[in-house]
Amino acid sequence: MKIKILLIAFLAIFSCVVHAQKNEYPITSISDSLQENANAVVRLNQIDILISSQRSMNVKTKKVITVLNKKGLSVINAYEYYDKKTTIKNIDALVYDAFGNEIKKIKKKDFKDQSASGGGTLFSDNRVIFLDYTPINYPFTIIYTSESVTSNTAFIPKWYPVSEYNVSVEKSILNVTYPDNLGFKKKEINFSNFNIQKITETSTQLSYVVDNIPALKQEPYSATSLIFPRVMTSIENFNLEGIDGNATNWKDFGKWYSDEILAGTTELPDEIKSKIKSLVGTEIDPIKKAKIIYKYLQEKSRYVSIQVGIGGWKPMLASDVDRLGYGDCKALTNYTRALLDVVGVPSYNTLIYGGSSKVSLDSDFMFLEVNHMILCIPDNDKYIFLECTSQDAPFGYQANFTDDRKALIIKPDGGEIVRTKNYDDLGNSQKSLGTYRISENGNLNGEIEINSGGTQYDNKERIEKLQPTDKDMHYKEYWSNINNLKMEKVSLLNDKDKIQFKEDIQISANNYGSISGNKMIFVVNAYNPNSNQIKRVRNRKNPFEIQRGFVDIDEIAIELPKGFTIEFLPNAFELKGKFGEYKTEIIKNDNNNLVYKRRLLINKGLYLNSDYDDYRLFIEQISRNDNAKIILTKN
Repeated sequence: MKIKILLIAFLAIFSCVVHAQKNEYPITSISDSLQENANAVVRLNQIDILISSQRSMNVKTKKVITVLNKKGLSVINAYEYYDKKTTIKNIDALVYDAFGNEIKKIKKKDFKDQSASGGGTLFSDNRVIFLDYTPINYPFTIIYTSESVTSNTAFIPKWYPVSEYNVSVEKSILNVTYPDNLGFKKKEINFSNFNIQKITETSTQLSYVVDNIPALKQEPYSATSLIFPRVMTSIENFNLEGIDGNATNWKDFGKWYSDEILAGTTELPDEIKSKIKSLVGTEIDPIKKAKIIYKYLQEKSRYVSIQVGIGGWKPMLASDVDRLGYGDCKALTNYTRALLDVVGVPSYNTLIYGGSSKVSLDSDFMFLEVNHMILCIPDNDKYIFLECTSQDAPFGYQANFTDDRKALIIKPDGGEIVRTKNYDDLGNSQKSLGTYRISENGNLNGEIEINSGGTQYDNKERIEKLQPTDKDMHYKEYWSNINNLKMEKVSLLNDKDKIQFKEDIQISANNYGSISGNKMIFVVNAYNPNSNQIKRVRNRKNPFEIQRGFVDIDEIAIELPKGFTIEFLPNAFELKGKFGEYKTEIIKNDNNNLVYKRRLLINKGLYLNSDYDDYRLFIEQISRNDNAKIILTKN
């Protein structure tokens, strides 16, 4: 009887253990609709934010992620940043197999802990603790929890219920608790296409939940800022690195930043002031003065990242930058402002989000989503912006990194949201003038002069810094349509005053013309064929965006081989529409000399999802016509 009772008890305990294990998020409990198109499934993403006071915020995170394949690993994001003002109280993880059985327990000591700075950072007290886990099998599930406390309340974490393509969501929750005297604000973005429920909204609490969101497939040229939902929150009475602030709008924030962060940072030694005044001499034009100072900055200083204490926000002293000859974006920007002050040129530190994608500050909601600082100089009714970290950029040039987006200018009397320089489509030009000759055995010899400006200048100016072998490789990739290409001569001229990059190139290639019997065939557009292929998307759901337009203008003289007669010349071709314009023609001067003319204009813009097929057809027609061939017959 005793043995029987013990056996029953053992079986009961074993059953409970097995039952508990198999209920820890087995993959079988994920619906088919959430597995479709998904690399990972967010079973739960819960963020609990407790703002106790102006100087205290606690953030708890719990994420349960089922990773279906290798591409889903990036969804885990098991890391936390910390510094002298932020402490990680807890961080751990549990790993389960596909059936919900625990296979690994990862404690805080098992996480990696390292500096959060990159290779270009001189020194920093910012650190990151992160999980470095390599799975044995897929799928698997990871439960990640963390808790951090900070005195910095100027930046409350954003809530992204959906943050990536090809990731589905079972449940995502945001809970924010805050005192009623700090001026709490929120902004909801892109909620219309998602069933996001607001559970609580009082004077001290805000909660959201969303359930069962299928994975979104990534579509080419997607305007992601218009797709993914998010919630931004902020408080008017905040603390940043030990300094209390109060701001209800961008003007107030700019005034606080100017008074509390930037004040007292631009003093320079008298001998430096004298040197700068002597350098500028009798020049009275403010912009010409600024160009002299900018050239001095580029020759004297170099960029390094420095993030110590309030280093993420407060610049180094201008006198230290002058003495050391280096600084980060804030330090170099502030140093340039100090130099300009010496010669009476007003300028303003400007906070911005730098990157190839155009990320703007919100004019109506004070949420400081920035990662960079540049300098702004008033020029009558407009502004000129300087990239002070570059030793090569032309004066006022900012294409492809800080162009055409809203930024915050910090003026002594307050902040001002402005839009940076927009590089118009026609200004983003590449103009090519050249010639090539086809020999009777199909070999090609040619010369071409290419002048690039606007955003296309940025695509080209880096070529001059390449080593000879890399430069040769660049052009062979650029003209990959020409087999057996040989670079005979490359001469480059970087005109920073006009912001034009000129390439003078001589090339040769064997067998460019294909000979079969008594016929020779070759593609007329040897120098600039469009190879952009637009992926077909059935039933596209989202709008698409062309962030930067451009224009290419080509005029190429073609010398045909003697002893051949033209059998076929491509007809003139023209396209016009909302996406741009395209036109080609071949002018026959005589039996052996042709002129090929081509013009392609692509218009930037935000387009409807229903326009996508038309755009794909537009590009296909251009590519097809760019591959048009001349047929010659031997006499």
